[in-house]
Amino acid sequence: MASKTVVLVHGGFVDGSGWQGVYDALKKDGYKVSIVQHPTLSLEDDAAATRRVIDAQSEPVVLVGHSYGGAVITEAGNDPNVAALVYVAAFVPDKGQSVNDLIGGFPQDGPQPPILPPQDGFLFLDREKFHESFAADVDAELAAFMADSQVPWGLDALGGTISEAAWASKPSWYLITTADRMIPPQAQREMSGRAGATVEEAAASHSVYVSQPAAVAEIVKKAAAAT
Repeated sequence: MASKTVVLVHGGFVDGSGWQGVYDALKKDGYKVSIVQHPTLSLEDDAAATRRVIDAQSEPVVLVGHSYGGAVITEAGNDPNVAALVYVAAFVPDKGQSVNDLIGGFPQDGPQPPILPPQDGFLFLDREKFHESFAADVDAELAAFMADSQVPWGLDALGGTISEAAWASKPSWYLITTADRMIPPQAQREMSGRAGATVEEAAASHSVYVSQPAAVAEIVKKAAAAT
């Protein structure tokens, strides 16, 4: 029987409220949806916060992660109550890898995320460049709000390593964003390929979950139907 329970995990610089469009689309089709509000302080703590939400569900879940949330679901997805993984423009580290390791392998000749130097162990994006880099296809006023409401991204979150990669033992799906200026599309293709994920593409920015929630909901529903 297809799973109808979904858990959504946000990435760095943002919180779970950006999932509202995806949440609404899934709820309309009868899915039970929960959203993790993890603090992006450390991978270990963020995975623990995610597992608490997973374990509160009454049936196996489809676990969805955007951006850094991909690392979180790769770790937390080992929970036995997780049936499938969905990566949305996300990092897909392997066992022993961190987000920092993956970023280090990105091509240097393409668009570079405007990440400012660390402040007291936390990262922020340049507010003036947030729209074009993180949310180019999002309404300008909403993108400005996202830039001004950034959540500090802890260096311990980027440096945390995966103990066991959940995608190695569970089915996964990946939505590649072809106009992404945060995680290069080619890197997304390489990571999803290594994971053996079922891949779809969207002509969207890194903020596809905000700009095209229907596309994200559709790949989540396909994962749910296959579990």
